[in-house]
Amino acid sequence: MKRPPAPAPAWLRDLAGAWIFYSVLPAWPGIQPRFERIARFAPWVGLVLGGLQALLWGLLQNRVPLLAQVALVLAAALLLTGGLHMDGAMDTADGLAAGERLLEAMEDSRVGASGAQALALLLLLRAAGLAILGPLAPAGLVWAAVWGRLAPLVAMARFPYLRSEGSAGFHRRHWAGLVLELLPSWLLLALLLPLSWLWHWPPLVLAGLLPALLVPLALGRRLGGHSGDSYGACVEWVEALALLLSALLLVLLRSAGPAAG
Repeated sequence: MKRPPAPAPAWLRDLAGAWIFYSVLPAWPGIQPRFERIARFAPWVGLVLGGLQALLWGLLQNRVPLLAQVALVLAAALLLTGGLHMDGAMDTADGLAAGERLLEAMEDSRVGASGAQALALLLLLRAAGLAILGPLAPAGLVWAAVWGRLAPLVAMARFPYLRSEGSAGFHRRHWAGLVLELLPSWLLLALLLPLSWLWHWPPLVLAGLLPALLVPLALGRRLGGHSGDSYGACVEWVEALALLLSALLLVLLRSAGPAAG
């Protein structure tokens, strides 16, 4: 009589849960997902999502006009996550504009003027960054997706959860401390940084570090804490700013090159 297969370790089940929660990609067969500590694996999911966007960018390169290329990659980014993070960014913008009715506005399923403006700004900033990066956009997409998903870990470590009952409250309930929650991210960065040096793109890989630290801090102070919506806002704003800062840094480096010569 065959023994039943041993259950997957907890960390692998959390990784499978992160895969399901943060993307619309097919679930893994044979592994029962768990959702207790999935945030620590969000950057790994970001690596895959950013890689898929980078692959699409490469497939479209020199085959369609640049404007269409940017638009299709932006659409893919939304589709791959089911709009999860963008929805949070829009709700957070509406909440910030509502003053004392902040939580009520964030819970309202209707999109207000501030949410619509946030959507437009985020898409425009990402589009500008991608257009400027051009051939370097694939690397920028990967790094932005990773940095964006590191930002909520900073938010969870630094600020309380805003709602007594909320769909994202499990992140805080199962929080094991920033050092342990960041461990998978350190392993990921240790893998990506040497590759970036091989790609001769080292000055730009850290462009998302500052937004990943400052965005969750700024939002947390404005809101008085964080929620699932503001975690999503952290992802979207850090991704957009990482792409834009990468592009601006690239422009500066290119303009300094001839001057230095």
